[in-house]
Amino acid sequence: MHDAVWINANLATMRDGYGVIQDGALAVTAGKISWIGARTAWKEQAREEHDARGAWITPGLVDCHTHLVYAGNRAHEFEMRLKGATYEEIARAGGGIVSTVRATRAASEEHLFHSAKKRIGQWLREGATTVEIKSGYGLDRDTELRMLRVARRLGDTITVKTTFLGAHALPEEYRGRADEYIDFVCNEVLPEAAKDGLVDAVDAFCERIAFDVAQTTKVFSKAKALGLPVKLHADQLSDLGGAALAACHGALSADHLEYSTENSVKAMQRAGTVAVLLPGAFYFLRDTQLPPIEALRRHGVPLAIATDHNPGSSPLTSPLLAMNLACTLFRLTPEEALTGMTRHAARALGLRATHGTLERGMQADFALWDIAAPAELAYAIGANPCLATVRAGESVRATL
Repeated sequence: MHDAVWINANLATMRDGYGVIQDGALAVTAGKISWIGARTAWKEQAREEHDARGAWITPGLVDCHTHLVYAGNRAHEFEMRLKGATYEEIARAGGGIVSTVRATRAASEEHLFHSAKKRIGQWLREGATTVEIKSGYGLDRDTELRMLRVARRLGDTITVKTTFLGAHALPEEYRGRADEYIDFVCNEVLPEAAKDGLVDAVDAFCERIAFDVAQTTKVFSKAKALGLPVKLHADQLSDLGGAALAACHGALSADHLEYSTENSVKAMQRAGTVAVLLPGAFYFLRDTQLPPIEALRRHGVPLAIATDHNPGSSPLTSPLLAMNLACTLFRLTPEEALTGMTRHAARALGLRATHGTLERGMQADFALWDIAAPAELAYAIGANPCLATVRAGESVRATL
C-alpha cells in the first residue's frame, strides 16, 4: 500500500534526456518515490489517488546557485551601469558587494528571514523544491553566521543547501589586508560555522576584484580539513585559472566560467566538476564573453543552470526565465536547460543520489505543469504553467 499515487500524467523523468513516460503513474511512500511507470502497468494500491488530468510531471527544479539572504537592493547601481559605469568600476568605488554588506550587517535575523521567506515563494510557485543559499554579505563573524542560520530556517518549505562564502569580497575594514582577512575567514569564521552545523559546502570568489589563486587555495584547504566540499565563482571577469583550480580541488562545481579555457574545461571533466551557467548575471551585466559552451559539451562536462539570484548582478527570481536565458543567450537546447535545472543542478549540490530525477527511491520532489511538451518550460518568456509543487510527497503549492 503506497501513501499516494498520481495517475493520468506524462512524466519527464530526466534520467536520460527527457526520459519521457507517456500516460504514466507515480507513487509515493514515506516521502520517496515508491513506484513509477506506465499507467497501464499500475496494479497496486494507494491511500490517496490524484488525477493529474494529463499534466506533465518533472522533478522539482533545483536552483544550485543563489544569494537569497540579504538586505536592501542596488537599483541605483543598475542606473549607474546604464549611464556607463562597469561592474568593476562600481565595485572599486565602494559599491557592489560591499554596499549590500553594509545593509545586511545592519539587518536583524528576523528581518533577513522574513524578506528571504517572501522571496522564496517565487521559487515554489515555479516548481522549485531545492535551492542553494550562500552567505557572503556579512564578511564578519556574526553576520555570516546569522545569514547561515536564516538559510537553515528557510528549509521548512523548500530543501536548502547552505554554502559558506566568506571569501566573497574584501570588507572595508580589511582594505589593503586581503591576506589577513583570509586568515580571519579560515581561522575564526568558517570553523565556527562548521562547528554549529550551518555549512554544507564552501565557496570563494576567485577574481581580480576579489581573491587570488593563493588566497582561494587557503580557503579550500581549510574547507577540506573540516570535511566540507568546495565550489568556486570562477573566471567570470577574467581568466585566473579558477575553473582549473576548482577541478584541482575536486570541487562540486565551478560557476560563471565566461573566461575559462579549454584546458580548464578538460580539468573539470577529469575531476567530475559540474559547470554552473549563470545567464542572469550575463544578461544583467550586459556581458559579451560567452562561456565555452561547445568545449564543455565536447568534453562531456555536465551543464547546470542557476539564477544566481542576488541584489547586484542578477536580481533574477525566476528559475523558468533562467532556463529561457540559457537557451537564448548561451544556445542551450530546452532539454539541456531542463536537465541543467534538475539532474545536473542536483549533482552540483552533491544531491545526485536523492534529487533531480524521477526514479524509485529518490525523494518525491516534483512539479506538475500545464504544458503540451517539456520544451515549453524554457520556451515562454514570463509564463508560469506550474500547477503544483510537491516536496517529499506533500504539496507545498497546488491549484489542482
